[in-house]
Amino acid sequence: MEELKPALYIVPTPIGNMEDITFRAVRILREAQIICAEDTRHSRPLLEQLGITAPVLESFHDHNEMEKAARIRDWIQEGKSVALISDAGTPLISDPGYHLVVACVNAGVQVVPLPGPCAVITALEAAGFPTDRFCFEGFLPVKEKALYDRLEELRHETRTIVFYETPRRMPDTAVALGKVFGEREIVVGREMTKAFETFYRTTCCKLSDVLASDSNSDRGEMVAVLYPWRPDPGENGVSDAALKLLRLLVTDLPVKKAVRIVSETFGCSRNEIYREALALKEEPDIG
Repeated sequence: MEELKPALYIVPTPIGNMEDITFRAVRILREAQIICAEDTRHSRPLLEQLGITAPVLESFHDHNEMEKAARIRDWIQEGKSVALISDAGTPLISDPGYHLVVACVNAGVQVVPLPGPCAVITALEAAGFPTDRFCFEGFLPVKEKALYDRLEELRHETRTIVFYETPRRMPDTAVALGKVFGEREIVVGREMTKAFETFYRTTCCKLSDVLASDSNSDRGEMVAVLYPWRPDPGENGVSDAALKLLRLLVTDLPVKKAVRIVSETFGCSRNEIYREALALKEEPDIG
């Protein structure tokens, strides 16, 4: 078989089940002169399982990506074939590789993408939610305010929403999802393609209890798929009941406190409630 031509090969690896590796991915990993791996300690056993026992492994991760991108580009320009892999799944999808691809593209170096395992697509396949349009949010913010702000931004997203979360962070995220999205349907995949693959199918407001009822829910990375926003006919985003309570509260309470109470009571967007509160304060009998 003809030797690999000099290029950057983007090679997906299994997210759990080794049978998901493609024939093409194995061939390229066997023939590539250099394999750039997110964690060489993790990747070496994987390669050995594939019968690749003597690869030239180069570490390539978040902390050295900018530094090594130019060097790897230069290797390819010198005539070497380079394969890029992450710890699991498709490189660049919440994994390193973006700056390297940009460096190669800008230098006219060929980039060869391979299809293969990807946790985003795997979760979408199983969720049973609309897949004609979806958005991927990667990992949500860790800090509480930033997390709630991001979720508020997504409240009226009409596409199916997919994001990653760690087991350690999921309990806090589940609480936030319940407060922001209420009865919205959600599916959370854990240990996908592995022996203990689990899908939690519930609503955002019940997710915390569902996870707490499973003693294994703190094991394995998670992918959450959130049903898209579907407005009711004639819906203006804030219910009449919410507006009624808001009108009562803003007469005696600071606007921010009134907004928080109404938002948490009805699961409404704080931004929308805030706009309604400002409009009420402008009314003669309120302000």
